[in-house]
Amino acid sequence: MPVPVPHPRTAVLPHQAGPVDSGCAETARAAAVGMPAHGGCSGAGPLPRDLPAAEVPRPVVDGRTAARPPAGHAPGATTGPVSCVTVEAPAAEDPSAAASAAADPRPEPPAQGLTLLLIGEDPNNHVPEMWDWAGRKVRLRTARNLTEAERLLTDDVHCILLDLTPAEPTGREDREPARGDAAGSGSGGDELAALRAVLRMAPAQAVLVLTCETDAERAAEAVRVGAQDYLFRDELDGKVLSRAVRYAVERKRADLAQRQLTESRLRAQENARLERGLLPTPLLDGSELRFAACYRPGRSRALLGGDFYDTVRTPDGTVHAMIGDVCGHGPDEAALGVELRIAWRALTFAGLYGDELLATLQKVLENERSDDEIFATLCTVDISEDGHRAGVCLAGHPAPLLARAGEQPELLPYEFGGPALGLLPEARWPRRQVELGAAWSLLMYTDGLIEGRIGEGTARLGQDGMTELVARQMASGLTGDELLEASVREVRALNGGELTDDVAVLLLDRR
Repeated sequence: MPVPVPHPRTAVLPHQAGPVDSGCAETARAAAVGMPAHGGCSGAGPLPRDLPAAEVPRPVVDGRTAARPPAGHAPGATTGPVSCVTVEAPAAEDPSAAASAAADPRPEPPAQGLTLLLIGEDPNNHVPEMWDWAGRKVRLRTARNLTEAERLLTDDVHCILLDLTPAEPTGREDREPARGDAAGSGSGGDELAALRAVLRMAPAQAVLVLTCETDAERAAEAVRVGAQDYLFRDELDGKVLSRAVRYAVERKRADLAQRQLTESRLRAQENARLERGLLPTPLLDGSELRFAACYRPGRSRALLGGDFYDTVRTPDGTVHAMIGDVCGHGPDEAALGVELRIAWRALTFAGLYGDELLATLQKVLENERSDDEIFATLCTVDISEDGHRAGVCLAGHPAPLLARAGEQPELLPYEFGGPALGLLPEARWPRRQVELGAAWSLLMYTDGLIEGRIGEGTARLGQDGMTELVARQMASGLTGDELLEASVREVRALNGGELTDDVAVLLLDRR
């Protein structure tokens, strides 16, 4: 009985190592395991005899898996009708690409190129293709007038090309212009009205103008008005336009950066003038006392901190001095300190002092502070007209340092003081009378001067260390501003750098 010859069929083997052109099943099995076929097929060499039949993958023919050869069957023999098979091999995998994909499994986002918005009356205006720095094609949007341009102007538009070339005659020149037309001639005789409108509409985008070569004067005027550059229509090609767009975008970015830098510099100068104006000017006309002050805010690049001080002489001849500290170091604390200083000056000229003055200042603090936990320490001193006596009030503030002529500096008693302002609603602040003598120096300071570290450990300078430091500076003959500057400089040196807290020091002398 003759063996029927079946029609050719196609099979795709999984995990194929390469294409096989032979039509025998044995070739397919050999290719499936990456081995050469026997000599009767297109491969070179017989299939190894020691390969178990169970390990030979079975080809798929018309969606059905071919039957496995019976046990003991020779690998090169056939048992029945054999179909011709065509084996398709997958593309070889790039090891470097596989390693890269394993290292970063996230898909790479598509790169964003430049976007150009063309504004012109001619809808058939041909713009050559352009490319950005990375060789990506520049996207183009077109608008016939400013109304359409405003709708198409989104944040991803980098440059605007405004066509100032007159449109070709259409036989409808007598029509009434539509609102927002971007014609080359502007309203009211202003030929660059459209450009001015575009500059107002797109302050962050680069602007190029397109005009005729015979209109060079208007093109130059457009640059003076605010455009980044101009182009002549007759010389326009893809290379020139691409370079012009890139240049305009970078120039606009540089202009914006320079503008922001200038605005920041002007703002810093205005803040400096404001803060300098908020610092006090002592009012000691007619007094024999000498005044000196040193002020250093803890905030970087600031002139005003949470510390505050002031000195005035009232009509009765009494000299009043004050120094205080609002908890915190920010601009809000600095503003509150200025308010308390101005309030203290006004209340002092109104005749208040001692407990009555501090109680009123606490009410100001309670109404002006942004948080109920904010408080302020304060030390006030009122010196008699002859300069021999003083009344001292302490509200949670360090006691002043008094140096009488011929004596070592010593701290005034602190035990008679009251709590800081803003802590206790019904607090009281007793006023203590102090004898100053004929010649003396009174040093008032904030805690920033005494809380600096000494050495690499956690030890602080403290009031005793500050007293010894100032006594040593006085013994060397320093007075006034020189004494304060030298003392603060030595405190910074002991701290190993800038002090983190605000520092205010006030010195009154009578000699």
